[in-house]
Amino acid sequence: MGCLLSTPEVAGGARRRPRNIGEVVVFVPGLRIPRPLDFAQPLGDGLSKSLVERLSALRTRIEVMAGQEAPMTTKPRRTATQHGGSTLTDLQQALEDYLPVLLGLVENGNWLKHNLRFCWINQEDDVEETTMSDSWYEVLSVLHLMAVLLLSQANLLLLPNKFTSGYQSTALEDCKRASIDIFLKAAGYLDFAVQKVLPQLPLELRNDLPLDLSEGVLKALCLQALGQGVEIQLGMAIDSIKATLAVKRRLACEMVKYWHQAEEYIKDLPLANGWGEKQKLFIQWKRIEAKAIAYYLHGLILEEGNTSAGIAAAALQAAEEYLKESKMACDSFHVTLPSSRNPPPWGASKYLAERIPKDISSKTINWDSQKHEMIKQVAPALPDFVLSLKPDEYQLPSTDPSWNDLQVQNVVPTK
Repeated sequence: MGCLLSTPEVAGGARRRPRNIGEVVVFVPGLRIPRPLDFAQPLGDGLSKSLVERLSALRTRIEVMAGQEAPMTTKPRRTATQHGGSTLTDLQQALEDYLPVLLGLVENGNWLKHNLRFCWINQEDDVEETTMSDSWYEVLSVLHLMAVLLLSQANLLLLPNKFTSGYQSTALEDCKRASIDIFLKAAGYLDFAVQKVLPQLPLELRNDLPLDLSEGVLKALCLQALGQGVEIQLGMAIDSIKATLAVKRRLACEMVKYWHQAEEYIKDLPLANGWGEKQKLFIQWKRIEAKAIAYYLHGLILEEGNTSAGIAAAALQAAEEYLKESKMACDSFHVTLPSSRNPPPWGASKYLAERIPKDISSKTINWDSQKHEMIKQVAPALPDFVLSLKPDEYQLPSTDPSWNDLQVQNVVPTK
């Protein structure tokens, strides 16, 4: 059975607390960083020297690169290639190289999976670092880091400041499409972690996982990835002359559902420090913003139909109220440490900021400004659509062939 060791946060600890992370399109939690681990002593009698050295070299590479990458992901300005390329992709590759070798410690009930004490620095938990003697905890930590790196790559890809420096519209569209693929891949890692890896841990260890790896946070992060994928789809639909109002409304309503579900998973978790509180506020902001867009598009469709003018006006008035609320939620998110900035509006956000104030003022009923809650209560219900975006299907890679070469010297522990 794996054991747990948690280290409370202390002044001058290893956890890094950036004060500013610059422009944010995609919320990216702080990177969990693995602490150094000596494979030789606990595994020396059970595995060949070459396999022990390989495990050690692969993990040490991740320790060094993650330690270097963590401050880079919080730089206010960072250069990215067209495909979001940077050392992010190198670290992602290092994790993918490590995973097949790591899986040899957990396959077929290998007794070695409890011999190592894996330690990672947390970001959203009050406890600074968590150590567990179960290799499934290491697998879970690796998958989480792989997903977070993809979200960071998507954020770099979508930062609009680079679109003003000679980028053609086709390049911009390529970035948007690439980001959707990245979101689905990240969601696939997180969904697999929840469905297949968490159940491998004993219940007592699952209860002692840091908040960063709790089921609620993993599910919320997965739904965030899907919600942001739909947001990109909606922005592309808004820019397309071929997309109908009904298509745009459907995407907006789906976006509301993704963000609402994400908020349900995370709202009661004790995420009180910077990264955790910021994640909560980001999801809240995006849910409110999605409602503003959805009610605006719904109101326009009601206006075109046979619905009474009062019902259509109520939907549009609700859109205006949610827009005001979303601006306050946006400000709350950005001022929460680590502080951040809203990039120049584009896509669905730009559409929201420009169209709603202009279109609604002449169409809505004059309500008392103090009755904003009543306005939302009398608004018609939004249509309920089946969610279209699903996480990519992910499977763990095959165990590295080096484990097939009779590397295990002791099949059972010596008594």
